[in-house]
Amino acid sequence: MSVLIDPVELQTLMATEPTVVIDTRDPAAYAKGHLPGAVNLRDIFTYLATTDPDGIGELQAKFAAAFGAAGLSGKETAVLYEDAMNTGFGQSCRGYFILSYLGYPKIKVLHGGYQAWLAAGQPSSTEAATPAPATFPTDTPADVMVDKDAMLAAVKSGSATLLDVRDVDEWIGASSSPYGPDFCPRKGRIPSARWIEWYRLMKPGADGPVFKAKNEVLAECLTAGITPETPVIVYCFKGARASNTFLILKEAGIKNVKIYFGSWNEWSRDPSLPIEEGFPQMVAAAYAEAA
Repeated sequence: MSVLIDPVELQTLMATEPTVVIDTRDPAAYAKGHLPGAVNLRDIFTYLATTDPDGIGELQAKFAAAFGAAGLSGKETAVLYEDAMNTGFGQSCRGYFILSYLGYPKIKVLHGGYQAWLAAGQPSSTEAATPAPATFPTDTPADVMVDKDAMLAAVKSGSATLLDVRDVDEWIGASSSPYGPDFCPRKGRIPSARWIEWYRLMKPGADGPVFKAKNEVLAECLTAGITPETPVIVYCFKGARASNTFLILKEAGIKNVKIYFGSWNEWSRDPSLPIEEGFPQMVAAAYAEAA
């Protein structure tokens, strides 16, 4: 069953089953208008995670508390949305990934986001939600995240395809992050990573960007040597664009996908970890051979 839900399907779900809708946008956008009853949870986007034991423990505790405060007990379907699929760096999908990692059983993402909801003629509200707090279910974390040690092991062993989905200026080492060229101490890539810019897995829809169809996604994956059987570890700057890609790859049938959630923000800050700098040598060599 698809994780993605369209506005009409969501309206039916909200009317017939226990549902908690989570708005991942900034509070100012939420105040101007949001889905009726939606809870604003901006930390889904802004929180910077590390993957050392303390960081993982903090991530688990923080979001178990936040999702519990939003009203998630395990009985409700959690539905996450952003403004549109390309405006929040995949932030609704980041919420989906965090909930998946925490083992939450029922999760959906509004395909097309708030703009698709409005374009479908659905109602909006400016009234802030007051959810009834719940006890978030604790479970064994799902095997969908790798830490920096496992990422380094994958670099050394080649046991998985490492997929960088950052923007082109980050991939070629011109910038360290979406927050500015020098936000992180180092620029470059994780060694051996292949690249599919996250935008490439979406296409224009009538009411804004939507995810590409299964075969279109698989065709894009082949350009990086990825098939449905390929183990893949995705990374970006802080796990948002990687989460967008994670969801798309899972929807397309890539069977073994995980995220290095600390991503470049964590990797670049540890000088003991290797990086590739400058223009990608593999690509440069290909150009040289063609010439």
